[in-house]
Amino acid sequence: MPRRYSRRRSHPTPGASALDASNPYGLAALWSGSDLVAKTVLLILVVMSAGSWYILIVKWIEQQRMLTQAKATEAFWTASSVAQGVDTLGVGSPFRFIAQAGADASVKHAGLLGQIDLNTWITMSIQRAIERVQGRLQNGLAFLATVGSTAPFVGLFGTVWGIYHALTAIGVAGQASIDKVAGPVGEALIMTAIGLAVAVPAVLGYNWLVRRNKAVMDEVRGFAADLHAVLLAQASASASSQSTSSKG
Repeated sequence: MPRRYSRRRSHPTPGASALDASNPYGLAALWSGSDLVAKTVLLILVVMSAGSWYILIVKWIEQQRMLTQAKATEAFWTASSVAQGVDTLGVGSPFRFIAQAGADASVKHAGLLGQIDLNTWITMSIQRAIERVQGRLQNGLAFLATVGSTAPFVGLFGTVWGIYHALTAIGVAGQASIDKVAGPVGEALIMTAIGLAVAVPAVLGYNWLVRRNKAVMDEVRGFAADLHAVLLAQASASASSQSTSSKG
């Protein structure tokens, strides 16, 4: 007679489903079982993480745009004058802002400002424009540095708070049973992990953006140095032509 094989259907055990439903180490259990202090710490870490990623993306886009604008300054040097070259630069470009500041300085050199040497006055005006561009590039980096240095301690505070609840549960129960301490200890460990997960991208992003800012500022300073030389050459040529016409 042929042998008959019967298939056994596996049924989930009640203990396994109950363990999955009441896992004290999940994020859902962390939020539902935590008090106001733990929820506040978690929200602070979420805000820090969201702000860090927002600054990373926005600053990267800004740096890429400035590097593209640096390549577009070639048309500026083919113009017949600085005033015409300014019109070739895009509106909102930091290079246009610096060129306009230098052109205005070479024209607005009268009255009390006329007592300053033209070379010094143009240098001061261009340097101020460079500092404003650099200040704009550095916006947001302080937030990344703050998050990178404080997020681990914020997570550590959540850890300490979770350990405090674990010790309280042990004191109330009178015995160190696993069901009394698993939830608070899991809460503490998750807080530590979240704090590190927020801090590490902020620190790496800060160093990365600072390095890219240096490359962008090298382009800006190179353009400003060439502009300074052109403005002085134009001022010297204008003074020579006026001297020649007065003699004639």
